[in-house]
Amino acid sequence: MFFSPEQLNLFLALGVVALQGAAVILLVLFFLRTKPSVAPLLLFLKKRGLLVALLLTLGAIAVTLYHSTVVGILPCPLCYIQRIFLYPQAVLFALALWKRDSGIADYSIALSIGGAAIALYQHLLQMNVVSAAPCSVNGADCAARIFFEFGYITYPLMAFSVFAFLIALMLHVRRGAHTVTAI
Repeated sequence: MFFSPEQLNLFLALGVVALQGAAVILLVLFFLRTKPSVAPLLLFLKKRGLLVALLLTLGAIAVTLYHSTVVGILPCPLCYIQRIFLYPQAVLFALALWKRDSGIADYSIALSIGGAAIALYQHLLQMNVVSAAPCSVNGADCAARIFFEFGYITYPLMAFSVFAFLIALMLHVRRGAHTVTAI
């Protein structure tokens, strides 16, 4: 193995912080979209947003599968639900790229809102902000905090960050759904 588990966790946490920053920047750009100075960046997002989304989604899927199959961390029921909202998006993005159809953005936004809601709830559960009835299957407890970096990053917050970024990115792709001619 190239990295120790601690190094990998740090790397993932730094990636999450970068993703959170990028999501905020995308939202700011969305609200500044009428400014001529941001037009080149908006054009890039319209043209390459689906590819960025596909790569991010594939990366997130790889991380979840690595942690559950290689590291041996069992997914809890809420983690499985989040995967249900994430995994199909890889197929949708791949098809959208192949067909050059950025109209897929609405479906991604809907799936990402559902996944983000579950992820945020589980994060709040792990941070002891909300309480719930026991939620566990085969020893995988939804409230157990297995990953915790920088005093706030948990597995569910990683998922929430991915979903939030996808929502912000798809707002740009959606806006250009009828104008993108080449990907």
